[in-house]
Amino acid sequence: MSYKVAAFRTKSHLVRQLSVSTSKPRRVIAIRREDQSVWERRAPFSPANVNRLVRQGVKVIVQPSNRRAYPMQSYLNAGAIIQEDISEASVIFGVKQTPIDLLIPNKTYCFFSHTIKAQEANMPMLDAILAKNIRLIDYEKLMDGAGNRVVAFGKYAGVAGMINILHGLGLRLLALGHHTPFMHVGPAHNYRNSSMARQAIRDAGYEVALGMMPKSLGPLTFVFTGSGNVSQGSQEIFQELPHEYVPPEMLRKVAEHGSPNKIYGCEVRRRHHLVRKNGGGYDNQEYEEHPERYVSTFAQTIAPYTSVLVNCIYWAVDSPKLLTIPDAKHLFLPSHTPWLPKSVGAPALPHRMLAICDISADPGGSIEFMNECTTIDTPFCLYDADRNKDTKSFKGPGVLVCSIDNMPTQLPRESTDFFGDLLFPYADDIMKSDATKPLEEHDFSPVVKGAIITSNGKLTPSFEYINELRMANTRSRHKVGGHEEQTPVLILGSGLVSAPVVEYLARDKNVAVTVASQVREEADALAERYGVRAEFIQANDEAALRSLASNSRLVVSLLPYELHGPVARACVSAGVHMVTASYVRPEVQELHESAKEAGVTLLNEVGLDPGIDHLLALECIHNIQNHGGRIDSFVSYCGGLPAPEFSDNALRYKFSWNPRGVLLNTISSAKYLSRGQIVEVLSGGELMSVARDLDFLPGFAFEGFPNRDSTKYAELYGINDVHTMFRGTIRYKGFAETMIAMQLFGLVDPNPHPSLHPEGPAITWRQFACELLGLLDTSIFYENLKTRLSERIGVSGAQALESLGLLSDDTVVKCGTPLDTISHYLGKRLQLEKDETDLVVLRHEVGVTWSDGRRERREVTMTVRGEPARHTAMARTVGLPTAIAAKMLLDGEIQDRGVVLPFSPTVYKSLLSRLRADGITAKEVCRPLN
Repeated sequence: MSYKVAAFRTKSHLVRQLSVSTSKPRRVIAIRREDQSVWERRAPFSPANVNRLVRQGVKVIVQPSNRRAYPMQSYLNAGAIIQEDISEASVIFGVKQTPIDLLIPNKTYCFFSHTIKAQEANMPMLDAILAKNIRLIDYEKLMDGAGNRVVAFGKYAGVAGMINILHGLGLRLLALGHHTPFMHVGPAHNYRNSSMARQAIRDAGYEVALGMMPKSLGPLTFVFTGSGNVSQGSQEIFQELPHEYVPPEMLRKVAEHGSPNKIYGCEVRRRHHLVRKNGGGYDNQEYEEHPERYVSTFAQTIAPYTSVLVNCIYWAVDSPKLLTIPDAKHLFLPSHTPWLPKSVGAPALPHRMLAICDISADPGGSIEFMNECTTIDTPFCLYDADRNKDTKSFKGPGVLVCSIDNMPTQLPRESTDFFGDLLFPYADDIMKSDATKPLEEHDFSPVVKGAIITSNGKLTPSFEYINELRMANTRSRHKVGGHEEQTPVLILGSGLVSAPVVEYLARDKNVAVTVASQVREEADALAERYGVRAEFIQANDEAALRSLASNSRLVVSLLPYELHGPVARACVSAGVHMVTASYVRPEVQELHESAKEAGVTLLNEVGLDPGIDHLLALECIHNIQNHGGRIDSFVSYCGGLPAPEFSDNALRYKFSWNPRGVLLNTISSAKYLSRGQIVEVLSGGELMSVARDLDFLPGFAFEGFPNRDSTKYAELYGINDVHTMFRGTIRYKGFAETMIAMQLFGLVDPNPHPSLHPEGPAITWRQFACELLGLLDTSIFYENLKTRLSERIGVSGAQALESLGLLSDDTVVKCGTPLDTISHYLGKRLQLEKDETDLVVLRHEVGVTWSDGRRERREVTMTVRGEPARHTAMARTVGLPTAIAAKMLLDGEIQDRGVVLPFSPTVYKSLLSRLRADGITAKEVCRPLN
């Protein structure tokens, strides 16, 4: 009887269940297999969460995966169904992005999509989601009424990140020559759970407290940005070490005087480093509404005293960056900060900041130079001041960076438990979703509704801005020949110097180079050689200049220096940057304020002379000053010459750059400081008479003469107390004598001459020589002409001019003035032939007095020989630094605006580093003077 009753009750129960399921369809969800990374072992729900869902009548399908931290049997025991096909589910939960080909149409997907900032890499996935009518719910946007995230792995991202950076710090310090207790901390994924990692860190902390940290390191400071879950998780691990927290304003004090027996921590909030651009101060509500009004002072007030930066903040578009690329260049240069320890025999630290753990892992975000994440396979890279990244070594310049974008998966079980418990309260609400029905028919809670990115084939209203961001990104790119993401650069000029500039910039496939020149054949040849575009332009056509400039992001002007003014005006008008190798022209300097207002950089003097001479001078001077030396004198020479075997003419010279500039410099004025006295050389020809022999390379017969105004560089170089300041030009011996002869004869006169008017009658060089001598009879016997010329300029001078063909019966190509005419003539007659090469020589001699009275002379010598099959030495040494500087400006490494010179350490050190990588090097020696 009891058996029948029991059977009846069971049957009745089944009938009731059947009627319930008939009236209300059973909810079905799926947990998809993670396939973005071999390391991804997390799941959105743990077996415990799944069991609670099953008991609520939810059918849970779990895609099989042997990689998942919780085994399939655990989910099976929890009541889940293990199967490959998840198409039955209306809602599919995952952790990371879903591959496009695995997206099932008309479903609701929940995962971290990384699309809300229009992240380029995930835009194809977003397009597929829209095309497949998928409703996307992004965990990152599940927020409460106060705007706080309610579902995140944040705490365990902080825990894993802190473990990783302590592990990396131990390896980095060892590579720098310091064994520390951190050597015994392993990577996060080596531990079964975070408790085991904490024990290892406590053990290391015990050794720190016992004084086992090398004294040569000084106190270590850890700075944590933000106070949310990520920061709290990382600080929990930090607190396992012997520590003391200090406010930001005390960081410098502890960096200088703190104890090595503990580690100093500092939590940095917005109010500590964000200030209004106008007026200063910080207002949280204003910042939330208008972040673009604020700038960060982190790089100036906090970063210089930070040993390890643990970045835990969320960065929103338009928010100030914590560290920009220029900030990094300044911070990561070899340091001379006085508070870094200088223990005898101990290796010096390269700079105060040793490591960065960027747990936010937002490429190009708050840490601007962190433009790609590291991985669990390759967790660290060394990032140096020249934007080089080394993932294979812990030894070398720069800062150690760890920026893994899936940190929590290194502690997968704890992360899954933590995340699933946070997500579970919202699961019932999410399961209401039917992607085939309009969004308006659902009654989602505000938390879930605010996280819906797409629905019914469209972006939801709150996320339509993603389209605007995408279009803005597209507008910031340039399309050339079907290639996207190219930055347009205009190079004005197609002479010898242009080729190395084009070659260097064309190496980067993201740069679209256009060469514009009035010599169409030269521009076309460069374009064909390097696969770039060519344009024809008249250099004096300012309207055409403005038009070309407006379609570019940066203009490199390699035109004659007198044309830089119009180019600079066109650039400021168009809002684009300009780079030139020449001295700053007065008309360019006048544009300083208007360029600053327009956000434009006019970068000058980044060629050879001026250019490399500045870079090497500043490197030497700052090195001496940073070690306590005083600069007493500075003497510098630089010149471009034919190789000795090709100096076979009266000038001992051949033209490897603008001939007019070479000749014009010989009649320019000069000014320098010699033993405390200002010496001025007047313009018009006096310069060649003060040339003197140079013997610093005894194998060469050099002479040198002053170059422009040397005195202003004492201030620019920061050596105002020198008694001698001289910058000069190098030539082979004999150049000055021949130039004096040409000047005496009137061939270097910059004023118009009636016989040289381009529309006038033809004239030969012999006839023109007669005119310059005042001879009315141009049929005078040749020997008599030479005699009259010798009387005017001396026998050797007459012989020199004769050897140059200036008494010949060849027809003159008239260019209006004797200077322009002789420049054109010699530029053609004395050019380097195809199989000939040239030589660039640069020499600095720096007199030094040390604090103990010792005196010495630093000698910096650079010689560069041209390569006949490739580039001349002059073209390389002018063009290459110009191109490097242009690329630095494009990449945001130079952010000063207005008229700028390459005198900042962050600029000149990077330029020198990259020049050396391209084979342009100098030798420095010290000679005692006592």
